[in-house]
Amino acid sequence: MVKLQKMGVHTPQDLIFHLPLRYQDKTRITPISELQHGEPALILGQVESASVNYGRRRSLVVTLGDESGLILLRFFHFNYAQQQGFRTGCWVQAFGEPRYSLRSVDMVHPEYRVSDQPPDNIINTALSPLYPATEGVAPAKIAKLVAQAREQYGHDLVDLLPDKIRAEHNLMALETALETIHNPLPDEDTEALLQARHPAQKRLALEEMLAHHLALCQMRKRRISTAAPQINVPGASWNKLHDGLPFKLTHAQSVVISEIFADLKRAHPAIRLVQGDVGSGKTIVAAAAALNVIDAGYQVAMMAPTELLAEQHKKTFFEWFDPLNIGIESLSGKMPAASRRNSLQRIADGSAQFVVGTHALFQRQVLFQNIGLLIIDEQHRFGVDQRLALRQKGENAAVIPHQLIMSATPIPRSMAMILYADLDISSIDELPPGRKPVKTVVMQASRRIEVAMRIRAVCGAGQQAYWVCPLIEESDKLQAQAAATVYEELTLMLPEFKIELIHGRLKSKVKEEIMSAFKNADIDLLVSTTVIEVGVDVPNASLMVIENAERLGLAQLHQLRGRVGRGKDQAFCVLLYETPLGDMAKSRLSILRETNDGFAIARKDLENRGPGELMGTRQTGLQNMKIADLQRDQHLIPMIENISCYLNQNCAAVIPRIIERWINHADQYGDV
Repeated sequence: MVKLQKMGVHTPQDLIFHLPLRYQDKTRITPISELQHGEPALILGQVESASVNYGRRRSLVVTLGDESGLILLRFFHFNYAQQQGFRTGCWVQAFGEPRYSLRSVDMVHPEYRVSDQPPDNIINTALSPLYPATEGVAPAKIAKLVAQAREQYGHDLVDLLPDKIRAEHNLMALETALETIHNPLPDEDTEALLQARHPAQKRLALEEMLAHHLALCQMRKRRISTAAPQINVPGASWNKLHDGLPFKLTHAQSVVISEIFADLKRAHPAIRLVQGDVGSGKTIVAAAAALNVIDAGYQVAMMAPTELLAEQHKKTFFEWFDPLNIGIESLSGKMPAASRRNSLQRIADGSAQFVVGTHALFQRQVLFQNIGLLIIDEQHRFGVDQRLALRQKGENAAVIPHQLIMSATPIPRSMAMILYADLDISSIDELPPGRKPVKTVVMQASRRIEVAMRIRAVCGAGQQAYWVCPLIEESDKLQAQAAATVYEELTLMLPEFKIELIHGRLKSKVKEEIMSAFKNADIDLLVSTTVIEVGVDVPNASLMVIENAERLGLAQLHQLRGRVGRGKDQAFCVLLYETPLGDMAKSRLSILRETNDGFAIARKDLENRGPGELMGTRQTGLQNMKIADLQRDQHLIPMIENISCYLNQNCAAVIPRIIERWINHADQYGDV
């Protein structure tokens, strides 16, 4: 039972709504010559040979042929009876995932059955559902449990969508939809099911998206019923900072600041998501909000995802706030004990008016005197549990703090309607005047010497450069080793320049010293892992080289590119790739070359990867979707808005039941 609970299965109803991830098509034979790499298929052929290979690993290899070609069936776990069963000339139906190599097409451990004559029927007459599984509970076991739950409790399910709504939007009845999804009949529209465009899938996807939308709307209602600081001060500190800025705010920044000031005047906690492209100036917007709250006598906490970014924020805000006599404090997990005690004391007694830190701000011993605003930078990097822990720092006070969430990963508006129905959303959709778009070049890694010579020209002209070695293995150690190798190569090639290496395994103090030296132009070329992805602002850096760019997603590539182009000089980004290059990687690199618009890139990233990675669905307070796909099903969003309004006006009592059906423990994040 515990293993099932890990998947969110707590009741028989949860099992009934534990829906197939996809289907296997064992209903039709695919000729061997038409097999696609990585796409499971059913084949039929005759055995031409079978032998045991004794290489690094003992294996049974069966050569199977049909009129169109040959394939090798490989078995690493087999017995003597299996070996003898593959007689030359006998017929084999096999289902598995074909893998293409230079020498052959293979299927490793396929499902199969052997016969002396050509079989007169195929393995299945209908699609086979594949269910999400977990360690210790195989998909077949899940399927059996789902079938038992449907048999015993399926008749108790109530269709919660009103008849009027189902008729108006041509929606299938719930019972029929579930039966089709779990047990498709032989005459069902196979292609529609495989491509997730069947009416049964539409019905269930719509209800699931509706449940998430309704849950977030309820969160908003609960939040409005609680008290928050009403910030009605004139904003003298902000006016003073604003008047002394060496740059002029963009129209978009001014609009967003006005929206935030209006939020702060309300008597209930505001939660506003400010999304803006890299370099759009979100930090000064956060400063404006913080100063108004501090002028009203409250504390402000700013949470950053990395110590490097937290340290940079501290320096930036110190430059702005120190002349205004505002007390700034920082808190990280690696502070010396004495410094940490002093910081905690200043936070607790209120002398630290602005506190910036990493996940260390979540810890129990961190107590604020009167926190009025939480600023969360790069929100997609924090889980809901962490945001909830920080928000609860204000529970001892009579009021709940406002929240300002910053994100440089823009979200298409249609997605935001579902993912962030509980938030107010602002967009900084223009860059500061005078910024020149970064020019992006895509090159094969074999041209590294050319790139190194370009670095020589750039650094020789007094500018600086990055050479980024992204995560190749899920290991800080291996990543650091890869960067160290590149560092050694470039040091030999460019001995006349000061080159430094930075990676995640260095101590925090060392990283800070290196970044400070780079910002002060004491370092010409910085070889780095993706530790510099966010927050590092070095206006003199005008060249970014990214190795193995084909391995990174659009959002991360765009973030890295955003580290250059912050000064007056034309900046360039070189994307180095290894061959052969897959279609998806080609598409990503092409998009980066064509546009610098973060909102356009976000839309493309959503198309390529789906919402889970791009927006961190789990981080928003939503659980993983069971059947809906926000990209595929976005055409349903206007329908969901319409149904939500109808339910609220005519049958509000059904709303909690819809939420409970699709979202386990949906109320726990009601105030995040």
